[in-house]
Amino acid sequence: MANIEEKADEKQTSWKDFIYNPRTGEFIGRTASSWALIFLFYLVFYGFLAGMFTLTMWVMLQTLDDHTPKYRDRVANPGLVIRPKSMEIAFNRSIPQQYNMYVQHLESFLQKYNDSMQEANELCPRDEYFEQDNVEEKKVCQFKRSLLRQCSGLADSTFGYSEGKPCILVKMNRVIGLRPRGDPHINCAAKRENPLQMQYFPIEGRLDKSYFPYYGKKLHQNYVQPVVAVKLLLAEEDYDSELAIECKVEGSDLINNNDRDKFLGRVTFRVKVSK
Repeated sequence: MANIEEKADEKQTSWKDFIYNPRTGEFIGRTASSWALIFLFYLVFYGFLAGMFTLTMWVMLQTLDDHTPKYRDRVANPGLVIRPKSMEIAFNRSIPQQYNMYVQHLESFLQKYNDSMQEANELCPRDEYFEQDNVEEKKVCQFKRSLLRQCSGLADSTFGYSEGKPCILVKMNRVIGLRPRGDPHINCAAKRENPLQMQYFPIEGRLDKSYFPYYGKKLHQNYVQPVVAVKLLLAEEDYDSELAIECKVEGSDLINNNDRDKFLGRVTFRVKVSK
């Protein structure tokens, strides 16, 4: 029994000495100077790594432009989007509750196009690019809501939804520096044998060149891209059936037939209006 107690005491003493040995002044097997050298080594080592990382980031940031992305190969051509923001628009024209959300979305989107706000922007010459490369403060061309006429929501606050002839707004995504050639315009068609009658605002669905190029969020803070309103003139036989409609940007060098990206230069959505 005495031997067992002595061995237990030795182990306890040995463990205490490992934590702190008062005879040698060691803490966990190292003296204070040894611990200081280790701490200094890691301080210098990690300080060097942090310095290298900071220097690398600084050098990389010097190659970037505050206003233009360095690599834009994937967005050289814009996609098309619609408002209301829904790929499937379905409602009963006799039930306002079913189309109110679409109307509210259109009204909210067009607020920045109000004529009163657009008066502060430039009245630009048509059919030519609004070049401002050497101008520090970029100006914005007017695009008044009233240009959308029957689809402006001014004369008809329901944008045609109450009469079963809804308006759809089509716009291109913003791409910095884009200058589309030719005469870009939006053209829509129903995917069926019989054509569907439509009206375009502005006339012929044109995307005037004066709204290009776009210089980015920081330089072109108040920029509004051009919008084309498409009014679907549904006939009696078109009600209560789902219509697939495809809109494309045509008349220019912009791509609209890429099988890999179905939103590149085009957009497809479905509409079903009930009586």
